[in-house]
Amino acid sequence: MAEGKKSLNFIEQIIEEDLKKDYKRDDLKFRFPPEPNGYLHIGHASSICLNFGLGERYNAPVNLRFDDTNPIKEEQEYVDAIKRDVEWLGFKWAKECYASDYFQQLYDWAVEMIKNGDAYVDSQTSEEIAEQKGTPTKPGTESPYRNRSVEENLELFEKMKNGETPERGHVLRAKIDMASPNMLMRDPVMYRCLHKNHHRTKDNWKIYPMYDWAHGQSDFIEQVSHSFCTLEFLPHRELYNWFIEKVSKPGDFEPKQREFARRNLSHTIVSKRKLLHLVEKGYVESWDDPRMPTISGLRRRGYTPESIRKFADSIGVGKRENLIDVSHLEFCAREDLNKIAPRVMGVLDPVKLIITNYPENEEEWLEAENNPEDESAGNRKVPFSRELFIEREDFKESANRKFFRLTLGKEVRLKNAYIIKGEDVVKDDEGNITEIHCTYDPKSKSGSGTEESLRKVKGTLHWVSVKHAIEAEVRLYDRLFTEEAPDGDKEKDYLDFVNPESLKVVTGYLEPSLKDAQELDKVQFQRIGYFCVDKDSTPEKPVFNRTVTLRDSWAKKGK
Repeated sequence: MAEGKKSLNFIEQIIEEDLKKDYKRDDLKFRFPPEPNGYLHIGHASSICLNFGLGERYNAPVNLRFDDTNPIKEEQEYVDAIKRDVEWLGFKWAKECYASDYFQQLYDWAVEMIKNGDAYVDSQTSEEIAEQKGTPTKPGTESPYRNRSVEENLELFEKMKNGETPERGHVLRAKIDMASPNMLMRDPVMYRCLHKNHHRTKDNWKIYPMYDWAHGQSDFIEQVSHSFCTLEFLPHRELYNWFIEKVSKPGDFEPKQREFARRNLSHTIVSKRKLLHLVEKGYVESWDDPRMPTISGLRRRGYTPESIRKFADSIGVGKRENLIDVSHLEFCAREDLNKIAPRVMGVLDPVKLIITNYPENEEEWLEAENNPEDESAGNRKVPFSRELFIEREDFKESANRKFFRLTLGKEVRLKNAYIIKGEDVVKDDEGNITEIHCTYDPKSKSGSGTEESLRKVKGTLHWVSVKHAIEAEVRLYDRLFTEEAPDGDKEKDYLDFVNPESLKVVTGYLEPSLKDAQELDKVQFQRIGYFCVDKDSTPEKPVFNRTVTLRDSWAKKGK
């Protein structure tokens, strides 16, 4: 039976309809247009996957364009980080573009608009302009400067450009309709005076274009066919089209703006302003802190590009906003890491286990499978000796029949090793167990084929040989916020919901195969979770980050 054809999402349907009408396949061109005022987050990842995915589907070019029109907030650091993130996700752009590349062309077009009576210099304060714009139910009133002569407007605009006017002295506004039901059409500001150095153009410009003026015109210059943006830009579409109509000529190819809904992620915020606040106030270490929803944070935590692309593809694009549970992103990570991450042993809350009938100075190297999901992953050797570390929670002095781990008088198997039986414990003065004594069956070695090795026991424990163990710093990351929608409560500050247990640092003991692990190497600590090597790691002090637990631990906690 033939495999069913994947249905098209509504954006693909728009493109298909355009191709049936007056678009040719050679006309198709897309773009990803971030503003370099912060690091990209998981929401941007969906937009990256959408635009570059369309480029792959239609074999069409996709530009990476930086909408760098605000020198106050934009930095080269952010440009570099964005390029790194897009490349890491596995995408290649056709051209690297900048809105600042078009500053002269935008200025020249603005001059033409003044000459044609479509723009004017307004000398009101920003507060006065906001007040005279009216409300959604009340028309705005015209600026007292709206009918300045073309000559006066050109002279003032030239002075703005040359830095001869103060920063808040004048703005250039489009002359549209102060009674428009769409408030964005009520003479929007096109330029403001800013005497700030730009990360690319330095001090060449004293005026900077507003986003609505620069964005659509950049699309037009680059001959982008479809400009996809999130739903909050739907009211901007009318202005987008109006501006392009003013600069285009009959027969020019004009871009089409269309909107899709954001996919918000639970237990997360994606406002760049709020994310920056978290960094500046020390709630997190940096933009790439593994608790951050930034792409760089997810990468450092151990997420793979494949898992993020899978996540973006699985949630799709829609016309209505909804909240995606972060557990779905974690599921995508587990699904990919399960296929690629080697299984290793690490103990994070150790208690010493002594096999009393094992020779004191003897050791042996046992065969261990690297990944049962990948036959090509092969095997490795792990050292076994008389003294081992096991997880403290894997032992109880006495337990009911539902406890399938180690207890006194009960047998369990040590992974890849022998069957052991709990015999006795040693405690300190406060009653805490410091040693567990047990015996082992020498004939029960895993894989030996003996009758004893085939004996069935219900529990299997992971372990690490004490004298061979690597001591490591292990960072147990969890969700940064305790609430599903941390910035959804207007009565409370989102910072009230910061999870005080979002990071717990422990000392772990790992098998020696990990001594040469490199930054971003990914492993599964058996029975614990998926981990990766952090950039802070050194040969003397390895550092591992928990990417995700083996199972969704939050599902048990409830909401």
